[in-house]
Amino acid sequence: VLGLLVWSLIAATTYHLHAAYGWVMFVSLFFWILTLLFFVTYLLQLHQKFYMIPWPLVLMIYNAVATVLYLTAFVTCAAAVQPTSWRQWDYNRRAAASFFACVTMITYGVSTFFSFRAWKGLGSNAATSQVADHA
Repeated sequence: VLGLLVWSLIAATTYHLHAAYGWVMFVSLFFWILTLLFFVTYLLQLHQKFYMIPWPLVLMIYNAVATVLYLTAFVTCAAAVQPTSWRQWDYNRRAAASFFACVTMITYGVSTFFSFRAWKGLGSNAATSQVADHA
């Protein structure tokens, strides 16, 4: 939802006149589509059919790359916002897109942390560790 907000807010402006917003648009749309594909994969439990793929590692790498690229998109978008723009609605949308790009970057960062814990196996609770010890 956050990525959708970023690219839809940028798409509602005259982003094609500014090269910086092309990068923001690419990053937000690219990761929105990939996140949607991962969501559908997990929703339909297709990840269990492809058991040979290390899904926790793939998700950790994906989230880390998304965090770094969203950081660049956030900085680019925030630096390109001009408060003296003659089109007030473009300024408002670009400023909101900068805010949501920052929130999206933080969300991907938190997802990277939890993906790392899942990859290392640190996310188990007492009940699952007890079952594993007795099995």
